[in-house]
Formats: sequence, structure tokens, C-alpha cells
Amino acid sequence: MPKTEKIERVAELAERVREAQALLLTEYRGLSVADMTELRRTLGERGARFAVVKNTLMRRAVSEAGVPDLAELLEGPSAVAFVAGDPVAAAKAIKTAARRHPTLALKGGYLDGQVLDAEAASALADLASREEMLAQVAGLLQAGLASAARVLRAAPSQILSLFEAYQAKLPTEASGPTTKEE
Repeated sequence: MPKTEKIERVAELAERVREAQALLLTEYRGLSVADMTELRRTLGERGARFAVVKNTLMRRAVSEAGVPDLAELLEGPSAVAFVAGDPVAAAKAIKTAARRHPTLALKGGYLDGQVLDAEAASALADLASREEMLAQVAGLLQAGLASAARVLRAAPSQILSLFEAYQAKLPTEASGPTTKEE
């Protein structure tokens, strides 16, 4: 690759690193072209772009993008998932593919300003997805609103019962005022 092409490629990779919400680095040794194509398609559906990168170019790109600590993960054959969508969904897709293709290994990643080792990147795949978390929050809010509605519905009848109990304790008008005889 001529020098100008390398410079352009590094600039392009650095821009992708800056724009990505997360990066997931994998070792893809042993995957066929068909397997890589399937993984690219699956990740693309989850808002990630999967690319095989030269380690030397990617090291320069992460350094240029302000993430030099990520360079230590760039050993051996490397492919990077540049995640624009939900990082959890992308990590789950890679972990699922790794179960089918044991040679695919998650080497680490980058999320929210933190470099993730292989264990942390794998743990990311075990989290609930954004949609699942939103559904849980919606369920909690709905349960809270339903509880408040029951309390508000019950309040008038409880107040009425209180008034009826108080009225029952009051002396009736028919008996008239009571006087003590001496």
C-alpha cells in the first residue's frame, strides 16, 4: 500500500473510532469468507460495521483518535466492530457467532472512554439489551401508576366509611339532649 493510501486509511479508521459508540476487537483466525460475511451481516443489522484491519494501521488510528491504550489489544489477526448502535446487541452477536465458530475470539473493546479486556467485553454480551431495560423500566412505571390509581380509587370509599362510623357514634336526635337529674 503506498504511503498516501496508508495515511488516508489511518485517517478513515481514526474517524470511525471517534464516531463509534463502542469498539469490539476480535480475533477471526479460522473463519471462512462465508462465516465472515454472515458475521458482517448480523452485526450490520445491529448497527455495527465489522472490518478486518491491519494492526499497524489500527494502532496509528487509535493513537490519532486519542485511545492509545487500545493498541495493546491489537495482536494477531484483528477485526474490529465499529458499533454505532447498541453495544450490548453487537457484543451478543459476536458471542453467539463465537459459540458456532470457536476460533472467533473477543479480544476486548472500548466503551464510554474505557478500554475493556476480553472478560469485560464478554460480560457486555450478558447484559440486558437496551430494549429489555426500557421494557423493565416501563413495567415498573406501570406498576407504580396502577398502585397509585388503586390508592386514589380506595380513598373516597374509606373516607365515606370513616364518616359513617363517626355518625354512628354521635347521639341521635330522637333521644334528645340528655340531662342529669339530681
